[in-house]
Amino acid sequence: MSEIAHIASAIFKRAGKSGRLVVAIAGPPAAGKSTLAGALRDLLPEGSAEVVPMDGFHFDNAILERRGLRGRKGAPETFDFAGFEALLKRIRAGEPEIAVPVFDRSMELSRAAAALVGQDSRFILVEGNYLLLDEEPWTRLAPLFDFSIFIDVPRNELERRLRQRWHEHGRSEEDALNWIATNDMPNIERVLARRRPADLVVGAFA
Repeated sequence: MSEIAHIASAIFKRAGKSGRLVVAIAGPPAAGKSTLAGALRDLLPEGSAEVVPMDGFHFDNAILERRGLRGRKGAPETFDFAGFEALLKRIRAGEPEIAVPVFDRSMELSRAAAALVGQDSRFILVEGNYLLLDEEPWTRLAPLFDFSIFIDVPRNELERRLRQRWHEHGRSEEDALNWIATNDMPNIERVLARRRPADLVVGAFA
């Protein structure tokens, strides 16, 4: 059985005969969270799964500038936690149609209501860096998830992927390395050092 099939099997087993299952897919930046979420959505029965990315709750750059956090974009304090928490509570409540914001990295901003979670969606795959962060207020998310997955990737591989990511988005080598050292790596260390246990730990996803 492939690893992705093993993960899907674990999700099915946890779901049992229950209705909606909310799955947390956590890991450091560039671990492959969105890749894993997309692969699971495609593997689960057609139309039964939706992906909800935490990145849609990035504060806008203008807000970060006012708060002196522009250089730390991607850190826990640069997200609208309250909005994200409220969305997860609506998902658990089974509202008939829920609009979800999606972060567009090419524009570096979130697009409101860019995706929808329907009432019939059984598997909700929530992906983000800080879903298992053992810090307030993020610990409040714990009871909102039925099953959790953590993607564990070596630091050198994360750095390689981040360099490739920032080059593809037009950053120079010097700028990419500086951003990784001053922003991405501190976020990676925070995720790795301060996380709650996950139900399932898996390796890297490209």
